[in-house]
Amino acid sequence: MNRKADDWMDLYRKDSELEEEFIIPEGPVLFYNELVADHSANPRNVGEITDADGVAVVGDPTCGDQMKLWIKIDDGKLSDVKFTSNGCAGAIAASSMCTVLAIGRTIQEAKQLTDDDIIIALEGIPQLDKNCSLSGVAALQEAIKDYESKCSTN
Repeated sequence: MNRKADDWMDLYRKDSELEEEFIIPEGPVLFYNELVADHSANPRNVGEITDADGVAVVGDPTCGDQMKLWIKIDDGKLSDVKFTSNGCAGAIAASSMCTVLAIGRTIQEAKQLTDDDIIIALEGIPQLDKNCSLSGVAALQEAIKDYESKCSTN
């Protein structure tokens, strides 16, 4: 090596050859990104709605996640959505994001929310958490069905 004594800073520069050798691994995401971590640590819209128009309970006994979701409808729109969850960090984050996306939508718009919408809004979730984490949309759809069944019997 023909380095001078003052070339110590070169040790901290990136080597383009090393960068070319680094390959981003393909496959499932195995960690929580900052947005998922934030929604997990600081979930939005947690709680109950005492005079809810629709309620649902969904859960996956194989992983222990269970969620209860309440909706309030005003003028054909979801004016409030709240949830409680016993589950992993991914399930809490996905449920939180589901409520954020649902509030303010019409019933028809809320019915069109998908698991993919939640994943995209959270900028991805760990592959291993997908089955448990996506109970929010299922609960939302069930709560809307509950609301609609109450409306049809009145």
